[in-house]
Amino acid sequence: MKTIFIVDDSDTNLATAEEALEDYYRVMTLPSAEKMFSLLGKITPDLILLDIEMPVMNGFEALENLKANNLWADIPVIFLTGTTDASIEKRSSELGAVGLITKPFSSSVLLDRIKSQI
Repeated sequence: MKTIFIVDDSDTNLATAEEALEDYYRVMTLPSAEKMFSLLGKITPDLILLDIEMPVMNGFEALENLKANNLWADIPVIFLTGTTDASIEKRSSELGAVGLITKPFSSSVLLDRIKSQI
C-alpha cells in the first residue's frame, strides 16, 4: 500500500484528508514540517500533501529542503493552500511541486490529484 504524508497545522484539515484517503493509502498525519522531516528519516512516502501556510517552517521552505536532499528530492509534493493567486501558483511550480489543491478540498479532487501522481 502506498504511503502518503499529510502535513498541515490544522487538525481539521488533517482529519478531513485522512478520512478521504485512509481506505486507499497508508496515511501519516503530521502537524508541522519539522515533524515531517523527523519521520522522513524512518519512512519515505510515495507522496506528500503539504500545507503552504504553517508556523516555523512554511511549505515553500519545506519543499526547498526536500529538493535539496537527494534521498527525498523525487517525492512528489502537492501543496494545500487556502490562498491562491498567480504568485503562489508560480512559486509552487518553480520549486517543483507537482500540484496545488485549494482548501477546503473535496475528497474526489484529492483522490484524483493523488492518483495522477502515484
